[in-house]
Amino acid sequence: MFYAKNVPGWERAVRVIAGLSMIAGGLLYFQGSMLGYGIAATGVIALLTGFVGFCPMCALVGRKL
Repeated sequence: MFYAKNVPGWERAVRVIAGLSMIAGGLLYFQGSMLGYGIAATGVIALLTGFVGFCPMCALVGRKL
């Protein structure tokens, strides 16, 4: 199944940078805690939506590119 991209290029770059920052911050500042793993998991999701260009939550509310 193919998904239409619904995230513009500038926002994709911001999501990649924010995702990397969240992963690093979650794993470095909250070492071994559930909060740190939760922040890192959220960073992984932001990173993936930045690479793919499709955000399921944006599609849910009807956002188009």
